[in-house]
Parts: sequence; C-alpha cells; structure tokens
Amino acid sequence: MEERTVLIIEDDPHIVDILKFNFQKEGYKVLIGTDGAFGLELALNENPDLILLDVMLPKMDGFEVCRRVREKSTTPIIMLTAREEEVDKVLGLELGADDYMTKPFSIRELTARVKANLRRTSIEKEQNPSDSSNTIVSGDLVINTERYEVQKRGKVIDITLREFELLKFLAQQPDKIFTRESLLENVWGYEYYGDVRTVDVTVRRLREKIEDDASLPKYIMTKRGVGYYFNKA
Repeated sequence: MEERTVLIIEDDPHIVDILKFNFQKEGYKVLIGTDGAFGLELALNENPDLILLDVMLPKMDGFEVCRRVREKSTTPIIMLTAREEEVDKVLGLELGADDYMTKPFSIRELTARVKANLRRTSIEKEQNPSDSSNTIVSGDLVINTERYEVQKRGKVIDITLREFELLKFLAQQPDKIFTRESLLENVWGYEYYGDVRTVDVTVRRLREKIEDDASLPKYIMTKRGVGYYFNKA
C-alpha cells in the first residue's frame, strides 16, 4: 500500500507531538511545519496528500496559508482552530478549506476525517477519465467531471474542490433532495461528525458563483426544513 503523507502546520509542540505520534502509528509519513511560512513552503514543494492547518501561526496565519495553497493545489485541508467564533470557521471554508475542527478535539474523530478525505481523493484518482459521461449540461452551466471545471456561458468559474464536489454530487442526481447530514456523509466523506453549517456555507458560496442572483437560485434549491437539491434547467 502506498504511504500517504500528512503535513501538520502547527506551532504548539505538545499538539505536534500528539498528532505526529498518532498519525505515524496509523502508518502515515508526517511532515511538520512550525510556522505559516515554512508550512506553506512544505505544502507547495513536498506535495502532501493532506494538510492539517492551524489558524493561529507565527509569520503567516492559517487563513493566508490556505489561500495560497488553494492557488496552486487541491490538496485536502482540515483547519484546526482554538476559537469558537463562527467567522473563523466560515472564513476557512470560503478560502477553500475542506473541513475544520475546534480545539480541543478528539484524535479518533480527526483520524476518521483524515482517512475519509484521503479515501475520497483516492477514489477520484481512480475514476476513468475516458468516461463519456464526464460532462453535465444544465441551462448555461457546463460541469466537466474529468477536468473538475465549471463553465457558465462559456466562462470558467473559479471554484474550490469542495464546492465542485458538492455541485457534481447534486447535479448527478437532479431533483433528489438531500439532507445536510447526508451531504456531509456523501460529499465530505464521513459519517455525521461535523457541523451542518459547513454545508450551508458551501452552498452559499457556490450560489454566489453559479447563480445570476444568489438570493433567487435556479440551480441549487432549498427544500425548507429538509435540505438541498439540484434543479436541472
């Protein structure tokens, strides 16, 4: 089995030791960046399979690291924050993070999320790129599942990997309503450990990018009290 690499960008030596011990015990290769600038260098040069990224870092905060990584890479990012403020969680997701966990966190839960994200990326790499069903057309949207690209009226939309995965999942099953919990499990790739607001934030960001008017969506629809579905135009 191919060894997977987890990059930990964290300046607290106690947390670093715990994470390093546990992930090495699980069979992962572990890289450590103890400040934001060095962590970013490792992220861009070492091509890790997943990044655990603290928010509060010396030299460069986690939000800026996340933004710069996303300019170059779709590597899964799980942000670690010691603060409960909703704005921190939302900002991380908006910058392209795949998930977040608030300290103190359960190592078992974090390990489960890491495994789920790595499993998801493995499945994506194994998909057959010659599959003729790699394009979904709906109204003025064209979703290319091979190139991970969305076009609207011929113009490519800047979209994060998680936003793309959510759009693809819904578009491949038009008019089927999914609860937030179901979307967490199917798109985020783990049973319901996370906060359903993660789904709401991602939907909101996606609507701002693909809809003419995010307040009056015609593609990603809300079923009040239930969840979301894709309306194929």
